[in-house]
Amino acid sequence: MAIIRGEEDIREGLTALLVADPALVPIAEAAGPVPLRLSAPGFAGLAHVIVSQLISRAAAQAIWARMEAEGPITAAVFCKLDDEGTKRFGLSRAKASTLRRVAEAVEVGALDLATLCEEEAGQAMRRLTALSGIGPWTAEIYLMFAAGHPDLFPAGDVALRKAVAHGLALPAVPEIKALYRLSERWAPWRSVAARLFWAYYARHMGRDVLPAV
Repeated sequence: MAIIRGEEDIREGLTALLVADPALVPIAEAAGPVPLRLSAPGFAGLAHVIVSQLISRAAAQAIWARMEAEGPITAAVFCKLDDEGTKRFGLSRAKASTLRRVAEAVEVGALDLATLCEEEAGQAMRRLTALSGIGPWTAEIYLMFAAGHPDLFPAGDVALRKAVAHGLALPAVPEIKALYRLSERWAPWRSVAARLFWAYYARHMGRDVLPAV
């Protein structure tokens, strides 16, 4: 399995995509640089993605800043936090519960996030989504940006759906299942295609929507 680890990998993937699907050429020209954006595997990386679920980038960054101000973000530290501690960060009860379950699984050895990053994407997805509170988007974002998996496309991401609709001049914003099917044309570099469409969205819709990792 090829792993995305640097700008050279992004360039390789983008070159392959533009050859395989010429419809992406004008999108790439309009998007500008395609970002790499990687984070280190581990509890902090997954926690950052969980914090970012279903809230604005600004809100996620504010919560994360409060968490970082308390010290290292590790599974061991999070397990020791009480409800008042998680409320102080601004975490919802649901997100605090998800983070606690992940932290406890890491601490008892039921979840090895470093080893998980070396697994085949489908298997890694199944293991992550087996944890209550972690859905496909969270698992896909973590595996894309922490593990460097090259062939994932988070079709549930609203910005991606809008970017694909705009960039490919589709008659409507595609539903999640339809976008998954459409993204198959970009295998085995779907993670680069997703980065491309996020960059396109940022350029044309005026907002940085690449997930905070």
